[in-house]
Amino acid sequence: MSEEVILRFDEVSFEYIHKKPIFTEASFSIRKGAKITLMGQNGAGKSTLFHLLRGELKNNKGNISITGGATVGTAMQVIDRADFDLDIDGYFKKAFEVVPKNINSEINKAMEAVNLTVPTDRRVGDLSGGQQARLLLAYALIQKPDILLLDEPTNNLDKEGIDHLLTFLIMYQKTVIVISHDADFLNCFTEGVLYLNTYTKKLELYVGDYYSVVEDIERQVERERKKNAQLEKQIKDRKEKVNFFANKGGKMRKLAKKLKDETEEMEENKVEVRRDDKTIRSFTIPAQEEIFGNIVTINSVKVIRGNEANEVPIEKVLKRQGRLLISGPNGIGKSTLLRSLVDGESVGTKIMEGVRVGYYSQDFAALNYEDTVFNSLKESMFDDRDEQYMRSVAASFLITGDLMEHKVSHLSEGQKGLLAFARLVLMQPGLLVLDEPTNHINFRHIPVIAEAINNYGGAIILISHMPDFVEKIRVDDYLDLGTL
Repeated sequence: MSEEVILRFDEVSFEYIHKKPIFTEASFSIRKGAKITLMGQNGAGKSTLFHLLRGELKNNKGNISITGGATVGTAMQVIDRADFDLDIDGYFKKAFEVVPKNINSEINKAMEAVNLTVPTDRRVGDLSGGQQARLLLAYALIQKPDILLLDEPTNNLDKEGIDHLLTFLIMYQKTVIVISHDADFLNCFTEGVLYLNTYTKKLELYVGDYYSVVEDIERQVERERKKNAQLEKQIKDRKEKVNFFANKGGKMRKLAKKLKDETEEMEENKVEVRRDDKTIRSFTIPAQEEIFGNIVTINSVKVIRGNEANEVPIEKVLKRQGRLLISGPNGIGKSTLLRSLVDGESVGTKIMEGVRVGYYSQDFAALNYEDTVFNSLKESMFDDRDEQYMRSVAASFLITGDLMEHKVSHLSEGQKGLLAFARLVLMQPGLLVLDEPTNHINFRHIPVIAEAINNYGGAIILISHMPDFVEKIRVDDYLDLGTL
């Protein structure tokens, strides 16, 4: 890694809404060739920082310096829905103001770098989630940036895809800043953490691998708590003495005044313990009652190989507490199967009439982006419980009152994921259809979510590329599309 600084924030402040800052006088510097994790809770401002680096937002105060006109390229979390109708060729050409003459050669190189093997006349919206994840990275690489920004690059990638990405990043010579909630992935290649402290509104740069930095932060929090506990005890003792001496008169009253001043100084010295990185509360997804029989029947599935779909006969039945795990490589048709099942468009799959379906889509297709958060939650409620109950459920997923009137489209991807889970609780479904339910979710929340899914009393169909998550959930049937 070079000693040359490629990126510097100098007392940068930014706010969307007056007096509600995202950053306040934030300062840090990153050296050329560094590989840095950008860490912070959902909605802390990680994606906002990326927008500032790309020049799409303008900071209110301070200076952002990118050395020597270094270029910035970004692999975003998701492909803009407005781009779904483009073919792959057209999507890549969007990356350039002037399309280079050798564009076809550059497209081939970028796709090869990310191991994406599909025809370039394929519609972007028809790609699987894993293929779209690869396309997002290739789109950034084709711009040959000096600073590569990666926003949740492992979402939707299978193990092979994650291993390929890791190898690429370890060998990559340029500067990388990555947002990810995949702790094991981050620990393999990053050498520092840029931490967004949502309480102080500062950016703190730590050196070390991901796990050691997380431990450093936790130790710092514990030191802050212990220091405050000691000060609280001393402050209480001083206040008791102040009250005692204040009633004595004469010199004792002067002593009381001195002790009072010292007590106020001690209160000012209390450390503001960071209150970010909150974990969602344990929750229960109530199951629809009085459902019996074959909740889901699967007689055939479409398997996609060599860009061709073939119908394969199978026999799978899910009853009330059945759990089916669907697996297979990216692009083989896992998400397509779930979408067609939920939409009722597949002749080979059927959901029993009257079953409420809770669908967690990897691209949040089940959410109406134009709804307010309040209306999205209200629309999902099964029964006529009051608004206070709805708000209580939302708060347990860190969806607080200040977010209720925001459009769903204005939420971060992590907040959209938590909103989707809040809707499942309110819906009381008889069937959970979960397509990569850990995507975009802070790793601290994942054990809580796994426990809730495992304790759910209805039927479950699950797709997940995260083995540690799947291990926490009882599964009694399997469908590996890769073996059909």
